Amino acid sequence: MADDFTTSVEMGLQLTKRIYYGKNPPKTVVMERSSSMKSEANKLPSAPMVYAVIRDPSIVDNPDIPSYQPYVHGRCDPPALIPLDMQGIAMEVDCYMDTAFVTVNGTWRVHCVASSRYCDCRIAVPMGEQGSVLGVEIETPSRSYSTLLIESNDTKDAGLIANAKDGFLLRRQIYTLKVPQVAGGSILSIKVSWSQKILYQDGQFSLNIPFSFPWYVNPVAKLSCKKERIRLNMNSGIGKEILCESSSHPLKETSRSVGSLGFLYESEVRAWSMNDFSFSYKVHSSEILGRVLLNSPSMLDFDQREMFCFYLYPPTVNTMKVFRKQVVYVVDISASMQGRPLENVKAALQAALSKLSPADSFNIIAFNGKSLLFSSSMVPVGKESIGKAAQWIDQNFVAEGSTNISLPLNQAIEMLLNDGDSIPLVFLITDGSVEDEREICEALRGQLMKRGLSAPRISTFGIGLYCNHYFLQMLAQIGRGYYDAAYDLDSISSRLERLLNGTSSVILADLKIEALENLNSFELYPCYLPDLLSSRPLIVSGRFIGTCPDSVKVSGTFEDSSNFVVDVKVQKAKDFPLERVFARRQIEAITVNAWFSGSKQLEEMVVKLSMQTGVPSEYTNLIFVENKKEKQTSKLEAVDEKASDQLNVKKIIYLRALGVGFGNLKATADNLPVEAAEPKLHETSEMVFAAASSLCGKLCDTCCCMCFIQFCSRFNDRCAVTLAQLCTALACFECFSFCCEVCGECN
Repeated sequence: MADDFTTSVEMGLQLTKRIYYGKNPPKTVVMERSSSMKSEANKLPSAPMVYAVIRDPSIVDNPDIPSYQPYVHGRCDPPALIPLDMQGIAMEVDCYMDTAFVTVNGTWRVHCVASSRYCDCRIAVPMGEQGSVLGVEIETPSRSYSTLLIESNDTKDAGLIANAKDGFLLRRQIYTLKVPQVAGGSILSIKVSWSQKILYQDGQFSLNIPFSFPWYVNPVAKLSCKKERIRLNMNSGIGKEILCESSSHPLKETSRSVGSLGFLYESEVRAWSMNDFSFSYKVHSSEILGRVLLNSPSMLDFDQREMFCFYLYPPTVNTMKVFRKQVVYVVDISASMQGRPLENVKAALQAALSKLSPADSFNIIAFNGKSLLFSSSMVPVGKESIGKAAQWIDQNFVAEGSTNISLPLNQAIEMLLNDGDSIPLVFLITDGSVEDEREICEALRGQLMKRGLSAPRISTFGIGLYCNHYFLQMLAQIGRGYYDAAYDLDSISSRLERLLNGTSSVILADLKIEALENLNSFELYPCYLPDLLSSRPLIVSGRFIGTCPDSVKVSGTFEDSSNFVVDVKVQKAKDFPLERVFARRQIEAITVNAWFSGSKQLEEMVVKLSMQTGVPSEYTNLIFVENKKEKQTSKLEAVDEKASDQLNVKKIIYLRALGVGFGNLKATADNLPVEAAEPKLHETSEMVFAAASSLCGKLCDTCCCMCFIQFCSRFNDRCAVTLAQLCTALACFECFSFCCEVCGECN
């Protein structure tokens, strides 16, 4: 679908050549457009964007200066996307620990559609790491729109939800939504909110928000001024001074206290920001930092138990030794992994092998319907063994067959025997679902409980949307490991390498929080404490009933087998909304347990928490609510309103589910590739356009061939091919002048 999006935007940019800006358009803009057109290959949004959805190219015109253009026959199929001019942008970011809440307010103008015509508008909002959309509000001259969460299973229109086509995630990180029928020349005011993760690496927190606007959203018409505004509020929750490291935009400090900072960037600009907004900081400490934060529930909270958050941060300057490791990599090589997925996994695995310490040992198990072992026992790390492993991977990582996870996972666990001063690790990498997932979890839990603290840590990595990500999260919880996923091919290698390297750096193992475990109705998310890594902080949350002491005892084990014991301070969290910060983690953790246990009560708990916090879940859905305004701003809009049923009647547009689902057994059995799960951007797209455009594209790369392509789309396949061949023939005879006269569009 990303390719569809890029193609539609490229078509839209070609159509903008129809827009007339007067006899003397700004020369700087013309030069900029012509020079930048060739350099920008990827048209996926890198900042909040709005596009005019163009099906009928004849409506493309300047709403302020109508022009007389040659009529373009046919329709754009798939529809073209013309990026709208952006009139203003403001962003507010609230950061708490490793979570950022982002709100963007912007205005866009439908500058490319005649004032007497209408078009749909598509919003596209790229979000940062693990982004989760929280809400969208839109104002047009005649209507207002807003998203709302509803319970999926309790609606009378379950069929409409199941068949919804719009409101989905492109590559699981770009939220896109369509606004119906907006008049040419209208101003759209849009407010979008989402949450995302703040990354931690080498003792430094890094926030990155997509905020890089392409040149073609800058209005051609001269404006008195263009203002960008960014407000950043930070609350680390640590109670130590924040040390700012870097910032992409010139921020002015507005407030400072221990553990919190406030910044503001506000500027008049000639062109909108062409850099993502990034900010990094440290909280310096030579020791492990820990604390428990408490919040009392609000009166509206359905769960009236106390809330808490427990965190341990590794030292900023890490002088602690990392445990030596016994690592088994369990890799899916079923037929669905063929091509780029398996190649990316191979690259990440070989990079991880090269970073193992000489004191470590490793093994590799490749599996489909059966399993292939690199060695029958663990292999010490060495130049020779790593070289043999790389050769074995090249020879045996051949994508074919079905998927069987139970056998290789059991082989990996039986192979790992803890000798007391090493950490046994299992990494499971798969893109598929299997029928016995619950049985695997149940059997694995029994095995690991028998082995106690010496049991292997299991980390999991899911690829695409056909695997059951909640099964993989359950395995990681039971195995006191970590979970990550890649939903598009381009991110597999980097995310997997980050998981393999980051979760291998254990500095404190076998953690226990003694006082909290003695409280009444104590619940922890996740249910088992993982080890503390040098590469990331350990942050968990939960609920309890009872009286929490002023401090709690935390214990663990260092690499040299010495004990770690510390009394961690407990304090009330002032100006720190624990419910909001940990809502997504708790929803995911409870959903994992709901899937595993089949508990309807836990599903209802997820629904309540989702509705209360506004975070989408597997059991709730976003809907798009339309409200018509009483006051009309033009005769055209008044006529449009009379044609509608009634004023002030809310209209509901059902949107796609934003969850990842619980796996797809049939797709796994059929070995469907990862990209097949991507939702379609244009449900009405036809094959005719692709066939005609590939041939007509030989004629001209500008709008002159657009007429032929659109004309082809009105006829059957044979006519399309015939006309496309005619275009090619004309190109061979150098008849470009003929096309230019027909379209009047070529430069």
